[in-house]
Amino acid sequence: MAELGKKYCVYCLAEVSPLRFRCTECQDIELCPECFSAGAEIGHHRRYHGYQLVDGGRFTLWGPEAEGGWTSREEQLLLDAIEQFGFGNWEDMAAHVGASRTPQEVMEHYVSMYIHGNLGKACIPDTIPNRVTDHTCPSGGPLSPSLTTPLPPLDISVAEQQQLGYMPLRDDYEIEYDQDAETLISGLSVNYDDEDVEIELKRAHVDMYVRKLRERQRRKNIARDYNLVPAFLGKDKKDKERPAKRKITKEEKELRLKLRPLYQFMSCKEFDDLFENMHKEKMLRAKIRELQRYRRNGITKMEESAEYEAARHKREKRKENKGAAGARRGREDGKDGEFAAIENLPGFELLSDREKVLCSSLNLSPARYVTVKTIIIKDHLQKRQGIPSKSRLPSYLDKVLKKRILNFLTESGWISRDAS
Repeated sequence: MAELGKKYCVYCLAEVSPLRFRCTECQDIELCPECFSAGAEIGHHRRYHGYQLVDGGRFTLWGPEAEGGWTSREEQLLLDAIEQFGFGNWEDMAAHVGASRTPQEVMEHYVSMYIHGNLGKACIPDTIPNRVTDHTCPSGGPLSPSLTTPLPPLDISVAEQQQLGYMPLRDDYEIEYDQDAETLISGLSVNYDDEDVEIELKRAHVDMYVRKLRERQRRKNIARDYNLVPAFLGKDKKDKERPAKRKITKEEKELRLKLRPLYQFMSCKEFDDLFENMHKEKMLRAKIRELQRYRRNGITKMEESAEYEAARHKREKRKENKGAAGARRGREDGKDGEFAAIENLPGFELLSDREKVLCSSLNLSPARYVTVKTIIIKDHLQKRQGIPSKSRLPSYLDKVLKKRILNFLTESGWISRDAS
């Protein structure tokens, strides 16, 4: 008597519980795969009748000698998982197959049976025909958006990332340099019937695209090397962390701004070395001038230079003290002290006492006063002779000074009142 729950072939009486073929036209006719493939007929059943595959999901595709005892249902789930999650996502694939399979078992079974097994050998040829050759790198590496080793992501906050449109995991920006560069290759496709001209044209498109990628990456490298992103955000961390070697002068800062176009030809270190060498050259030139001055003064040894500098310092100190003492004596002398600010200036001896008082009150140097006085008197004489003349007064003479000087010259009789 047949055991309950088991199914048997009606032709050879073999157990067909895992997999059997049921006739859709005859009642209670179920055959094993061997009898069905041989075209067995029994009773009213004929080989051309319709059939239905009844799968219990417990038979193995690779036979009982296969490791792991994978059933047909697990094999089907594995193929669905590889299509859904992709090769390499073994954890997701193991969860899809079932809790009884670990990611390691899923990987080993797929690689051994579907890649290195008979199925893989039959489906995957040893040499792939019409394989696309990578022309982007001389070493034949894979096509990469950066074409180089990616740089580490920028150390900026989330808010700053949103402000810049920066994606740290990809080291990319939402809007890149030459944003439409991908349109060169987005519509390209390799066809087996392409002519040589079409192939070369497509290669030219790829070459132009690679050049644009390299230019994009070059600009990123410059921005990263010169720390332009933190500088744009107002926090130049690189300069704060780097120990200050020397104080940068205002002239050097202005020169750095003028030479910024050199950023694209020099690295940050080379740019800093350039200015460091220029500073050394400036210091060496100053030292050479100092040594030449020592030589002109008859000093031939560095030991003598120290004595010379000390003596020179004393001489300058005495001159300063003498000048300060003279200024104090001038203030003590009373009236002469009024002209202490202009008495040492050129042209002071050419002024009368009233003119000295005027220049001192106007805080005007004697030379400038003499120049203005000469121009005003000359214009006055030309007007009296009927010669047209244009005013050529200096730019430093404002309306108040001009009026004061004209009134003074009129009162002193140098010019007539109608001319003033």
